[in-house]
Amino acid sequence: MTTRADPSSGEIPRKRPEKIRCDACPVMCYVADGQTGACDRYANQDGRIVRCDPLTIVDKRLAAGEDLVPFLAKDWDGGIVPTDALTVTAIGAGTTYPDYKPAPFIISREVDGVDFVTVVTEAIFSYCGVKVKIDTDRHLGPEGAVVRAGGEAVGLVITSEYGSQILSLGGVDHLTGGSKSEGRVTCDALLRLCNREAVALTIDGGAEVVVQAGAAPIVDGVREDRMRVGCGSATIGMFASQWQGLVDEVVIVDDHITGVVSEHQAGKVIGWPDTGIRIKGRRSTPGRYFQVAKPGRGWGGTDIEDPLTILGPWRPEKGARPGLTLLMVSTTGEQWGYYVLDNALVPRPAELPTALTATVDLIAENCEPALCTVLFMGGAGGSLRAGVTANPIKLTQSVQALKTNVTVGGATTYVWPGGGITIMADVTQMPDNAFGYVPTPALVAPLEFTLSRADYRALGGHDAAVRDMADVLEKGGEYGAAVRGVGPVTGND
Repeated sequence: MTTRADPSSGEIPRKRPEKIRCDACPVMCYVADGQTGACDRYANQDGRIVRCDPLTIVDKRLAAGEDLVPFLAKDWDGGIVPTDALTVTAIGAGTTYPDYKPAPFIISREVDGVDFVTVVTEAIFSYCGVKVKIDTDRHLGPEGAVVRAGGEAVGLVITSEYGSQILSLGGVDHLTGGSKSEGRVTCDALLRLCNREAVALTIDGGAEVVVQAGAAPIVDGVREDRMRVGCGSATIGMFASQWQGLVDEVVIVDDHITGVVSEHQAGKVIGWPDTGIRIKGRRSTPGRYFQVAKPGRGWGGTDIEDPLTILGPWRPEKGARPGLTLLMVSTTGEQWGYYVLDNALVPRPAELPTALTATVDLIAENCEPALCTVLFMGGAGGSLRAGVTANPIKLTQSVQALKTNVTVGGATTYVWPGGGITIMADVTQMPDNAFGYVPTPALVAPLEFTLSRADYRALGGHDAAVRDMADVLEKGGEYGAAVRGVGPVTGND
């Protein structure tokens, strides 16, 4: 203890609680008794640094979503635990970063008669980010546009995929390569996205979108309902036969590929006659048109509210005639219009026949619910691997050779080919609040490496630090003994 008082005042010296240094990350906070470090993940409890959250184990014997705290650490009676029912995640495990010593938990467990080792650590990722897939036909912003959270740049728009648009957020340049404010805001946005919270993002020259893993996106204040059934051409291919005999022409309005049934191969195969329709835009192949309008948040991801604006003059020499009927529909079935050509071959709005109502409903029925998908992406390199083996390159080689399985909070990962251990994982497959942060700024992600005990020894692993499952459940680890069990994670609710 230290004291400080004015000797001339006659006051009794006031004792100040002594702080201890937390070595759980490179920030190396000094933490007073009863207080937490800057990350809120570690605390000084009676002069000892402990992890604030319990070690999380996925227990197949619990119902999905069921959460049991305290778990076996308190109530275990010494009986044999079926280890194939338990999956130790790194959530709450603590870390040894930079890994100058073995990972917090290296656990031996028997599965189908084979001795496996799971190396568990909470990894600190400066080289990380998220890929966000947003199911929407609405134009969110031009490719390459900056994405902002709280006014700070946190990523960019990358590609449009089939019925979705993709954002790439985070990365080391935003976390540590910009201003302090940019780094803090980026880290906060990544943390909340990975923990399945809603985050409001703005796109330069585009929309404001609220993103939450497993939930529908909200674009400019409007909640998306449907993911499009396909592009305009694909929609024609799927449903041409449904329209035959009910209407003379069908146009599916789409920012990418607008479809016209009378010209399309699907129409030709079933004998659809020409109508003399003319579409503004760049004709690709018969019945398929690019760039009929600019991208936007109107019909089919275009900027139009009146679909007739994409039509040119009708051609009587190609089959146009008074009384010809026309159905125009968006790729989600949310917008539609029915028209009849007058004597001057001008489309006039008319009431949609009941028989055609069913075909519009069929398009809507075939649309999937619009969702946001958040994939955590990180490079597991550096000294992290030293917590697994004294020769880190061997871990990389073992992962790439598919001898070591990598999971994040128990969730299956996709490991990118090539050098390093670059992984992606769906955050909806992980228990709640799986991610943390350190004020470097960087994300903290649960990481587990599982391989056979024989392979672990072969790659020079820290075999002397291996503990069996029962010992871990009974005694916990360096940062405390609290353990909780959660039911299997089922993904999107």
